[in-house]
Amino acid sequence: MGENYKIRYMLLEDIDDVLKVEQNSFATPWSRTAFVNELVSNKFAHYLVLVRNEKTIGYCGVWVIVDEAHITNIAIHSDFRGLKLGEQLLVHAIELSRTLGATKVTLEVRVSNHVAQRLYAKLGFQPGGIRKNYYTDNQEDALVMWVVL
Repeated sequence: MGENYKIRYMLLEDIDDVLKVEQNSFATPWSRTAFVNELVSNKFAHYLVLVRNEKTIGYCGVWVIVDEAHITNIAIHSDFRGLKLGEQLLVHAIELSRTLGATKVTLEVRVSNHVAQRLYAKLGFQPGGIRKNYYTDNQEDALVMWVVL
């Protein structure tokens, strides 16, 4: 990653930029309240931001519960996709999970999102099942993927 990029823990003051990434990336974006609750109230939640020149351009959330980590969300602003930044962010989240005691990581991905599925497979994630009608915006199924650390 170039010197203009860094990955660090998300702070409350990052939420405005995170919301821009969220709205740029998802049909049903999370709210400000959802992110505040994750940072302030959820003892299992750990959020990272990808910053370029002091501006947040991506983020990743992970819950670590005992020995299992769950990637809650990951997004890179569309202006910065295709640069392998999402891969680097996810690798950091996996390493953080391992540091916090996780021995496996799971996530859900839209069955139609083949780009994301290829990235996850590249990092060792394997299909583990389908969650029917998982996404509320269009009732699309989610593919559940797992990797053992």
